[in-house]
Amino acid sequence: MLCGKNLSLLINIDASNYRMHLTTTSKPNPLNAPNFCMLLRKHLIGMKIKSISSYDLERIITIELEGFNELNDFITKKLIIELMGKHGNIILTNENNIIIDSIRHLDTFSNSNRDILPAHEYTFPVSDKISFLNIHSFEEFYNYISNDSSDYINTIANTFTGISKNHLQYLFQSLNFSSNLTKDDLEKVYNTLRNTINTEKLTCKPYEISSKIDYVIDVTDTYSPLSVNFFLDDFYSKKETSEEFKNYRNNILKLILAELKKYTKRLNNINKKLEECATMDIYKLYGELITANLYKIDNNKNLDKIELENYYDNNNKITIPLDKTISPAYNAKKYFKKYNKLKNALQIVSEQKKDTAREIDYIESIIYELDSAKTINDVHLIYEEIAENVIFKDTLKDKNKKDSKSNKKKKQEEEFSPLTFVIDGYTVYVGKNNKQNDYLTLKFAHNNDMWFHTKTIHGSHVILKTNGDEISQELINNCASLAAFYSKASTSSNVEVDYTFVRYVKKPANAKPGMVIYTNYETVTVKPNNFE
Repeated sequence: MLCGKNLSLLINIDASNYRMHLTTTSKPNPLNAPNFCMLLRKHLIGMKIKSISSYDLERIITIELEGFNELNDFITKKLIIELMGKHGNIILTNENNIIIDSIRHLDTFSNSNRDILPAHEYTFPVSDKISFLNIHSFEEFYNYISNDSSDYINTIANTFTGISKNHLQYLFQSLNFSSNLTKDDLEKVYNTLRNTINTEKLTCKPYEISSKIDYVIDVTDTYSPLSVNFFLDDFYSKKETSEEFKNYRNNILKLILAELKKYTKRLNNINKKLEECATMDIYKLYGELITANLYKIDNNKNLDKIELENYYDNNNKITIPLDKTISPAYNAKKYFKKYNKLKNALQIVSEQKKDTAREIDYIESIIYELDSAKTINDVHLIYEEIAENVIFKDTLKDKNKKDSKSNKKKKQEEEFSPLTFVIDGYTVYVGKNNKQNDYLTLKFAHNNDMWFHTKTIHGSHVILKTNGDEISQELINNCASLAAFYSKASTSSNVEVDYTFVRYVKKPANAKPGMVIYTNYETVTVKPNNFE
């Protein structure tokens, strides 16, 4: 407990985010506790921490605990945390260093240099590096690295334990060292490393390496308890949240793009069919001309084509291909049949094209939403939207059951958190996804409020709460600029934005989320602005 707050100990052995520190961030518990977690509960609940120590300068921490067992005997146990990238592990041992269990089981048969298995004795990993703690003078340090002066950063990091390349790079930058280091320069490096290791006054200082934000441990004159700990807590919390957000968004985007590809392919096939339908009148013409000239045609000849006068074109000659396996009369019937088939297909395919174009438009609006999403919750709301849509029924196998009417309304109100702005003393709301756009425009806004949306471009619904006042053109232009900013045209210099009163905005029956129609509108051309 610190300052009246309970803190949890976070131990993470993930290959890219491995660390151990106290945390104020709470994590949701899984529905079923992992086996190793159940084992720790069994052995460690009721015990107290006796000591915490690290092994050499390696990323290995031992937490020694003491307490009483079920027979009321006083015992000690050790929880050993190895923060070693992809080889990370958490191991529970008894007082004799015999392994009770571990998260990862390793053995020498699987190319491990030691056995990490229940009932085996625990041994620290063997390293071919030299412990910096065993170096007691600069001359000794210099003797180990002087043979390879081409790259001192890699040489020092690969020779001694506990010294990373990132830290050395920062150290060299802070000392203003060039690539050609003298012996005096190396002595400064040695003394700084020794001072960093020996001091208890440490703080974390973030800095950038190769366009990636990283951090180092640096010495400071002012010491703040747990400053290092809480820096790490904040740093990794933001990093993991960012990674989780990107992974979640990219996974959803992958599903959406797959669906878009499917509908785009369908639209291409429809367009090909429409091109074929465009030729249907020629088949009708062939049938009529053959029928009108049957008395001139010798039915006993197997003709593969025939030349007739086209009375629709000043009796100019036209060549009509024929199937010589059937009579000219049957050829005429065949052409009429093909004409009627294409005529019927034209009506059906035209409707299919409209439906498919609407679906593609909706899918593209989802892609815009994902591009605009800023938080995991934003992405989750988009996922819930598509999970309720029939378009994605085959893509999303784990679609949740629909909420009851009351629960759905309550959930919608809880999730209603549009972006809010105050412009010239008036409140302006911006929807963050299609479902929110619907709720904002059709339920939240009043008839006399003003509605803004980019013309023929995907974007957010923007609502200006007029409070019944007469709105100036300047305020209208500002709200239109906000609508332009929260659209796919945000990088354009001039964007057309439609605006009207909410009472003129309607949602057609069975329309997709976010899709509305509107009348009595005007259009302004503005430059995007987010007013932040």
